[in-house]
Amino acid sequence: MTLPPAIADWFESRGWRVRRHQWDMLEAARAGDHALLVADTGAGKTLAGFLPTLADFASDDPPGDGLHTLYISPLKALAHDVQRNLLTPIDDIGLKLRVETRSGDTPSDRKARQRARPPHVLLTTPESLSLLLSYPEAATMFADLRCVIVDEIHAFATGKRGDLLALSLARLQTMAPQMRRVALSATVADPDAFRAWLAPLGEADVVRLVHGEEGAAPEVTILNPEDQRVPWGGHAAAWAVPQLYEEIRRNTTTLIFTNTRFLAEYIFQLLWDVNDDKLPIGIHHGSLSKEARRKVEGAMARGELRALVCTASLDLGVDWGDIDLVVQMGAPKGSSRLLQRIGRANHRLDCASRALLVPGNRFEFLEAFAAQEAVEEGQRDGEEFRPGGLDVLAQHVMACACAGPFEEAALLAEVRSASAYRWIDAAQWSRVLEFVATGGYALRAYDRFKRIVRDRQGIWRLVHPEHAARHRLNAGIIVDSEMLDVRFRNGRNLGKVEESFGATLSPGDTIRFAGMDLEVEGVRDLELIVRAAKKPGQIPSYMGARMPLTTHLSERVRALMVDRAGWSRFPDDLREWLEMQDWRSRLPGPGDLLAESFPHNGRHYTVYYTFEGWNANQSLGMLITRRMNERGMMPLGFVANDYALAVWGARPVGDPAPLLSPDILAHEFVEWVQESHLLRRAFREVAVISGLVERQHPGKRKSGRQVTFSTDLIYDVLRKYEPDHLLIEAAWADARARMTDVGRLGDLLDRAAGQLVHVTLDRVTPLAVPVLVMIGRETLPAGAADDELLVEAESLAAAAMRLN
Repeated sequence: MTLPPAIADWFESRGWRVRRHQWDMLEAARAGDHALLVADTGAGKTLAGFLPTLADFASDDPPGDGLHTLYISPLKALAHDVQRNLLTPIDDIGLKLRVETRSGDTPSDRKARQRARPPHVLLTTPESLSLLLSYPEAATMFADLRCVIVDEIHAFATGKRGDLLALSLARLQTMAPQMRRVALSATVADPDAFRAWLAPLGEADVVRLVHGEEGAAPEVTILNPEDQRVPWGGHAAAWAVPQLYEEIRRNTTTLIFTNTRFLAEYIFQLLWDVNDDKLPIGIHHGSLSKEARRKVEGAMARGELRALVCTASLDLGVDWGDIDLVVQMGAPKGSSRLLQRIGRANHRLDCASRALLVPGNRFEFLEAFAAQEAVEEGQRDGEEFRPGGLDVLAQHVMACACAGPFEEAALLAEVRSASAYRWIDAAQWSRVLEFVATGGYALRAYDRFKRIVRDRQGIWRLVHPEHAARHRLNAGIIVDSEMLDVRFRNGRNLGKVEESFGATLSPGDTIRFAGMDLEVEGVRDLELIVRAAKKPGQIPSYMGARMPLTTHLSERVRALMVDRAGWSRFPDDLREWLEMQDWRSRLPGPGDLLAESFPHNGRHYTVYYTFEGWNANQSLGMLITRRMNERGMMPLGFVANDYALAVWGARPVGDPAPLLSPDILAHEFVEWVQESHLLRRAFREVAVISGLVERQHPGKRKSGRQVTFSTDLIYDVLRKYEPDHLLIEAAWADARARMTDVGRLGDLLDRAAGQLVHVTLDRVTPLAVPVLVMIGRETLPAGAADDELLVEAESLAAAAMRLN
């Protein structure tokens, strides 16, 4: 197998060789095979994915006009980054190959031109592709499509964006039967599951698995305190800022990851407080304005910054090869996520990426050691696939109707060719069509919910053409909290804060945002008007989903705790903590569920060491206190972190086993979810995604309160008159899977049935201190109360670490 001479010469001119996996991807293309490439960051995955396209256009018989290759990325910024990188070989080789991007930011005239005269290569996102498929000219536009490349497939395939893309791929395959599917990733944990997701009809064997060449092993170290103790609680790792600043001084460019936008602003502020050398340090997160993010990205690309504090907004697609150190502030929560972030350093296959983990507390130190081991062993983790969402399917059906009339049996066959929707049978399909057509039985009397209708020939079509424009205005999968634009009076946009946070502000209040102290002048429409302030302000908090501790990493943490021979590598404080816990009580090993009961400050506490993540622990706390209340055990409250749940009450718990019986998921769980805000919140999301409730009308956007009011009204109607409504079912699926982590909760209760160990003690134990210090501070953003935590922790620790 050979490359076209022009491409071979280009590789040689740059001193490169074609790597084995790049040859393999070219071979798969020439054989007409679908392919999944799993290769380390810096291995040239993107070039491997596009190499067959470049080879086609460099051949003696290049393709003509029309769309040849479609590239899908999870981020708009990644598509623009790939365009820049792809244009280099195209220009150097002199290929007649037009490459364009398409996203929500693309001007409308260019979007119209792309539909009429598409480029050879189009770079876009799942949402923009779905919108493209909603136009009548889609069938013509995609008829000659040869290949679709899904980049960073691990980042969204297991979620609702993956559901939407799976349906779009099925539609594309109908329009272009010759189309090949290609996916790229550095951190896939279960390649066969992703092959099945990628394959037509879910047949994993038709997707060739290509493994990348191995690169240099990453160098991962853990920062230990020099002049202070390992913190008992908190997440910000503020203790490390002086040492972190020295690392920035020692390195050319340092990328500092935090797990939340609040922590990004907080760590950035702390670094500026110690920045005596006035080093150029930037900040980057998803709530900053596009202009602010582009400015920082440009400064990084030009090598003008010594450090950049960021969030998951830079997990993907950063090709800055001169980053020589990546720092993870706080716990990494998963080995795949950590590997993805480590890969931002050097971004070259043959150079070792250097990473520094900075834990925020004692449990996070254990988690950091577990993650370090996992990276050394090349162990990946990630979310499991689940059945496709009904709300996403409803949105897709509407998109298909906007493109033109459809026959329901043919569209069902197409939908079921996506592995996420193999479970949809004729009865479920009828329910989906009925929902899109009328809103469901309880809403069918209202004309505004009538969107499609079936004619006498059994063909479905739009009730009115205006529904197509409304669909394109509102379609999408990401339902963020409603946001306020933060602007200066002159119109300069700084970014966004959540509407719920903005509602707490009054003129004269100060906030710290985008690295600046700002005084609030007022709120008008959906804008927060500010001016520069001289006094420091509070950092906005965000309601984004917490990163869950992966099952794999939690098992490693438990194994580390009982591996007494390995404690010698831990900091002295950490080792003494485990030794005292081992002496006074016992340690939770793999497979165990340890529960400790003890009195403290006139109350009776029971702490359950689950290691199942905050979501599962929070849900378990709700269920246990509910059951305690029903049994007259007088619960007073609970607090959870990723590792443990502490419940306290007026009476001691003699035996926690009855509180943990699996039937709690059948009884208390259902009652709790129905009575809590969880199902309402889930319903709001599915109502927006399915198109039942519209966020935007031409020239006007609803506020978050208006959307919530609309969805709450509909929810109450459906709960009363149609409790088995399609969207109630979809909301329940979300509440179980995403908001309560019921799967992990079920595993925990199964473990409790056979391996519950209950220890009764006379006072608080060392292992309980990190969770007890969070009491009363659960609603504060991570890092906001770290100083107060230190004071209270020392008091608790004195009792816990006492020998007698």
